[in-house]
Amino acid sequence: MTARPLHLVLAVLLGGGLAACDDLSMTRQKRYDTYARAGLWTDGAASRTPPDGTVAQGDLAYAAALDAPPPVDAALLRRGRARYEAICTPCHGLTGHGDGMVVARGFPAPPSYHEDRLRAAPARYFVDVITRGYGVMYAYANRVAPRDRWAIAAYIRALQLAQGARVAEVPGLAERIPEERP
Repeated sequence: MTARPLHLVLAVLLGGGLAACDDLSMTRQKRYDTYARAGLWTDGAASRTPPDGTVAQGDLAYAAALDAPPPVDAALLRRGRARYEAICTPCHGLTGHGDGMVVARGFPAPPSYHEDRLRAAPARYFVDVITRGYGVMYAYANRVAPRDRWAIAAYIRALQLAQGARVAEVPGLAERIPEERP
C-alpha cells in the first residue's frame, strides 16, 4: 500500500470517528437536583445516606496526620513560620500578642499566645483551634493541611519561648553581648 491510499484510509477513519462524537449522552446526562424527588427509591429522595461505616477517600490518612505530630526540626519550624506569617498574622500579629492588622482596624483582638493559660496549653490545643475554630476565629480545617497545623503550633511554641526568654537562659548568647560601660 502506497502512502496516498494510506492517507485516504486514515482520513476516512478519522472522519467517521469524528462523526460518531455527536452523541452527547455523556455530557448531558439525566440527573437530579439536590433534594429533588426521585421515583427510583420508595422514599422518593434522590440522594442517599451513605451506609454505616462508610469512610470518605483520604479520611483515614487525614485523621492519622492530625493524630500524630511530626518531629519538631528546623524544617518544620521554617514551614510553621511561613504558614503562620501567611495565615495567622492578620489577627495574631508577628509576635503572637494579638495585635495584628485587622485588630488595628477594629476587629476583636485574639488572646495573646504569651498568656499563662496558652503557654501551658499543649501543642494539640493550637492544632484543635486551627481545625475547629474558637470564639470569633473560624475553622481553618479546609484551608490548612494537618501537617501545616502542627508546624504552626510548633512555631507558636517557638514564639512563646522567644518572647519569654532571658539572655542568661540562652546558651552562648551572654558571652556574645558586650558589657555596658558607664
